[in-house]
Amino acid sequence: MRVGFVCYPTVGGSGIVATELAAQLARRGHEIHVISAEPPFRLHQFEERIRFHQVDAPSYPLFRESPFLLALASKIVEVHRISGLDVLHVHYAVPHATAAYLAREMIGPGGPRVITTLHGTDITIVGADPSYAEIVAFSVNRSDAVTAVSESLRRDALSLLPIHQPVHVIPNFLDGRRWHRIERGRLAERLHRTGERVLIHMSNFRAVKRPQDVIAIFARVLQEVPCRLILVGDGPELAGALALAQRLGVRDRILVLGNQEQVVPVLSAADVMLLPSQQESFGLAALEAMACGVPVVASRTGGLPEVIIDGETGFLCPVGDVEAMAERVLQLLTDDALYRQLQYAGAARVRQHFCASRVVPQYEALYAAVLGAASCAS
Repeated sequence: MRVGFVCYPTVGGSGIVATELAAQLARRGHEIHVISAEPPFRLHQFEERIRFHQVDAPSYPLFRESPFLLALASKIVEVHRISGLDVLHVHYAVPHATAAYLAREMIGPGGPRVITTLHGTDITIVGADPSYAEIVAFSVNRSDAVTAVSESLRRDALSLLPIHQPVHVIPNFLDGRRWHRIERGRLAERLHRTGERVLIHMSNFRAVKRPQDVIAIFARVLQEVPCRLILVGDGPELAGALALAQRLGVRDRILVLGNQEQVVPVLSAADVMLLPSQQESFGLAALEAMACGVPVVASRTGGLPEVIIDGETGFLCPVGDVEAMAERVLQLLTDDALYRQLQYAGAARVRQHFCASRVVPQYEALYAAVLGAASCAS
């Protein structure tokens, strides 16, 4: 099949998953066309069957903002006319599904089938905003098929918006050949040389991730167990979190790495991941940690209970309960048998339920189904 992918290029679950899915499909023989404002964050190596098409949205004095939606729709039409797309798979409802609708209207009969994947904030934040709710629902309903990355997000989408399309749950996934713990990596050796344990948090450091809770949990754990904290990522709440660390006297125990494209070596240096989010539609960072043998202590919210089985592959606590999360971390760091049990069980769960070989065929089957329906209709 010839499949077009539309996604955000920035660090975030939707762009990362879209890029990984594109790469997996290319390796399975499909012709892939990635359409975005710039090369996506993890589209970092040559793939013979992947073409990248850049969207340019020129500025004009008349426009207060660059009309990206219009430029994206026009680029989709251009790519289709050159390559004859069978399927257009858009990640994130607006503006991507909206651009897909406009593009298909311009193309007319014979245009690609449109799949929209909902990733989270496009529904729970953008879709819940009255300024956007109508256009989000309209764009999603004009798709040929709709998927969500968790059952929790599917329920949110159907309760928050008048979506009439069936919403299929296809979870996020990882390539097990690349996502596994690296023993005796250089970073791990350096951090563990002093005998200290290592906690880690990875996010875009927005308020919904509750990064100040990460600092508070770490400060509480540090009172009982010598440890360090690694922060991976960047965002508007990072400065405030570090300011809190300074006030609590733990700033010198924190290593700030910023955005990292290759996080397996970093995760392999960690003992426990902290994910105290207010909301997670799936929790890709938790999945990445589990694959690398890092137990996760997270909030019981959104799609996280679909990824983490409380007490078996990690721990789930109420949102905002810093003390409970700190106690769970201490339990892991002081009970070697429990730690190993959760470590192995977490990695096994990823292999059994969230590996590429199980999930990617679900997308292929969905593509085939919408193309088959279109053939029957014609």
